[in-house]
This record gives sequence, structure tokens and C-alpha cells, in this order.
Amino acid sequence: MARLQDKIAIVTGGSRGIGRAIVERFLAEGARVATTSQSEPKTPFPADERLVWLQADMSRADDVERLFAAAGDRFGGVDILVNNAGLQLERTIEQTSEAEWDRVMAVNLKSVFLCSRAAIPAFRRRGGGVIVNIGSYDGFVADPNLAAYCASKGGVHALTRAVAVDHGKDRIRCNAICPGWIETDMLEAYYRSLPDPAEARRRIGAIHPAGHTGKPVDIAALALWLASDEAAFVTGQLFTADGGLTAQAPQPR
Repeated sequence: MARLQDKIAIVTGGSRGIGRAIVERFLAEGARVATTSQSEPKTPFPADERLVWLQADMSRADDVERLFAAAGDRFGGVDILVNNAGLQLERTIEQTSEAEWDRVMAVNLKSVFLCSRAAIPAFRRRGGGVIVNIGSYDGFVADPNLAAYCASKGGVHALTRAVAVDHGKDRIRCNAICPGWIETDMLEAYYRSLPDPAEARRRIGAIHPAGHTGKPVDIAALALWLASDEAAFVTGQLFTADGGLTAQAPQPR
């Protein structure tokens, strides 16, 4: 049997990249999925009665309420929440405006708070549930020029542990996946910002012990396991998926 057969999942930021891969994997494993993005998907979702998409901003409480209401009306509730919506700002702290800081925190961290807060009572009504947050290895170490992003992901990691501790008694599990360099539109935009994108791609792949950067499907596979009953005794944990990058000591140039 498919591992998420008859489960109902909400995946935020599901129109592309990691979120899209998670939506597609969950559907393949038997789930019904409600997903969001702030704009129309560049690649439309195929027609599927088990999928509903909403244009929504997960940093807004009213949009979060609308999303959970849609999942309830269409599918009858929610069993799994994947907090994936996020944005990256390439700035040092000195270069970051107050408005930019607030926006990064709203999308990357406040959205996790709002969606988790909405999910917990919905989970209780169904006897439990699972939250999978998408953090980042930048919540442990810092890439240059990503100050607000690093801070927001560190907050996601801390909130993950707090939710797991507070709501284990409700049969609610909460874990985070902490990706490294994953081949998404965000990474492609970074490559294009550099003088020699092809060389940057080669160099960044080579610094990984795995010999390459990751793919969205790699993160989707881990999200599937964490959302499934196979991970029933796993909660409050941070799973780094970075091809071994943070495992190695700095190497001589």
C-alpha cells in the first residue's frame, strides 16, 4: 500500500522546487494535497481531484485560515503539514533594510508559526498529525551574505523542537529537514548572479563529499519518510541533507 494512502496533506509553497517535488511525491504515495504559492505556477499542475491549489501568502493569518478551510471543505481535514514556503535575501546584516528583514522573517518563520498554530487543533480532531518544516543547513552554519535568511532558518529549527516538546502529548510529531545546496530556481538565480555561472556550478558541486548538489526529489523522499508511519518514534529532530558538506573539515585550497 502507498505510504500516505488516504492521508490529507497541506504543503505550502508547492508550485516549484522542493515544494513541488513534495506535492508530487505525496500524491504518488496516495495522499490528497492542498498547496499554495504566491503567484500562478509557471508549470500548471495537472488536473487531479486529489489536489487543490490556492494563491496565498502564508505570512498572512487570513490566508492561512483560508487554506485550512479549503483543505477541510475539499478533503475533510488535515493529517500532515509541510511548511516549505520561503524566500532568500542576499544581503549582509548591514545591507538589510528593516522592511527586508521583516519580510524574510514573515515568509520564512512567521508562516511556520501561523500554519502550525492552525494545524494543531485540526490534528487533535483527527487523533494526531505530523509537521515537517523545511529549515536549512544555514540554520547551523552561515553562507556569506545571507544574514536574515540564516536567522530565520535558525528560528525554524528552534520552533520545530518547541512544537515537538509541547504537542507530543497530542500525538503530534514535528521535525525539520535542513537542505544544503539543492538544484532549485533559487540556486539557479544565484548562479546567474555570478561572473561565470558554469564554473560556479562545477566548483560548488565539487566541494560536496557526495560530488554533486542535491535535487528536490532528494528532499521529497525524506519528507515522505518523516510524514509516514515509518517515522512514528521520530520527533523534535533536525535532518541535514547536504551531501556531506557540513560533515567535513575545511579543506586546503
